[in-house]
Amino acid sequence: MYGSRGVGAFAGGRASAAVLGAALLLAGCSSGGDDSKEGPASAVVTQQPKEAGPFWVNPDGAAAREVGELLGDGRKAEARQLRKIAEQPVAEWINPENAEEQARDFTEGADKAGRRAVLVLYNIPHRDCGQYSQGGAADGDAYRDFVDAVAEGIGDRPATVVLEPDAVLHLVDGCTPEELHEERYDLLQGAVTQLTGLKDTKVYLDAGNAGWGSPDQIHEPLKRAGIEQADGFAVNVSNFYTTEDSIAYGKELSAKVGGKHFVVDTSRNGNGPYTGGDPDERWCNPPGRALGETPTTRTSDPLVDAYLWIKRPGESDGECKGGPKAGEWWEDYALGLARASTT
Repeated sequence: MYGSRGVGAFAGGRASAAVLGAALLLAGCSSGGDDSKEGPASAVVTQQPKEAGPFWVNPDGAAAREVGELLGDGRKAEARQLRKIAEQPVAEWINPENAEEQARDFTEGADKAGRRAVLVLYNIPHRDCGQYSQGGAADGDAYRDFVDAVAEGIGDRPATVVLEPDAVLHLVDGCTPEELHEERYDLLQGAVTQLTGLKDTKVYLDAGNAGWGSPDQIHEPLKRAGIEQADGFAVNVSNFYTTEDSIAYGKELSAKVGGKHFVVDTSRNGNGPYTGGDPDERWCNPPGRALGETPTTRTSDPLVDAYLWIKRPGESDGECKGGPKAGEWWEDYALGLARASTT
């Protein structure tokens, strides 16, 4: 990353709709159960109460599978901690290799449970400026094909899409070369138009975080990227700024883009940002962080549509501070987040 955040590589889909449906039918154990009776099967998780939020808990998520493995190894205390992650709805980062299948499987699983899937599209060409999460679609046509596939997979089912973390931010901070700007704006506008045209899909353009700069720098680029047609924007994606600071930043930005609503990534902001070490890599696997507010539509401000866990807690930001590759599960870090959490 270019010093703004470690978004992390996306996690690929690991279960078919049939498997997800079967897991939902088997669900029946929660963290309040009798530990003496727990076994690997109790790793299956249930949905959060719908009145708290409409978002889907994937019963085959990485944290849920890890809970099952820990229980199988007799590590009940660690399993109990990781349930704090496994039992919450987290975003699914769509892998471009099988984008249509993943989008379909996730939204079908959510729809069967009466919930809304949260998806992240992170495949813009020249992604992450050659840093830990570099990559993305080969060119503009490949990206358009990717968005087509995602839209086909979602269909008429409910979905909330966070669109391209860092894509607009890196147009502003000098990371993305000037000759690539026009294409990126065109691709983002096209994605917003296509996805908002679906029956029940909400789209939030990524808009940076409270620590990188000023809303004055990004509001016009957001307009060029299609914010007026989008449902709103996302702040603090994969970062650690407090919910209070994120809301203040979002409200200032909202006033500059027509009063648009926004969502806040609270996945790892329970202890706020890290202030030690190399300032250029404070975003990357910082120690001592904690889970933040659990996902919900019951927020503290009417402009905030939801608190979401957009970054998947427990997945690495990149190969820094002893972490594995971006997007890979890191048990020790996940346990640290959970143990430090008051949720």
